[in-house]
Amino acid sequence: MSRLSPVQFVQEVRQEVSKVTWPTRKEVWITTLAVLVMVTLASIFFMLADQALGYLVSFILSIGR
Repeated sequence: MSRLSPVQFVQEVRQEVSKVTWPTRKEVWITTLAVLVMVTLASIFFMLADQALGYLVSFILSIGR
């Protein structure tokens, strides 16, 4: 693997960055909202699952008393 000079490296980085398609503000906003909604739904699901499993374990353990 050949080593690049710092100047050549910066030039290649600039070339690659110019190929990137950057999202618009609207796309970023919509994606951010979608992520927040999904995180909220996942949090609620795992909270309910944790509560249900907690009650189930408590019930099973109370049978042995």
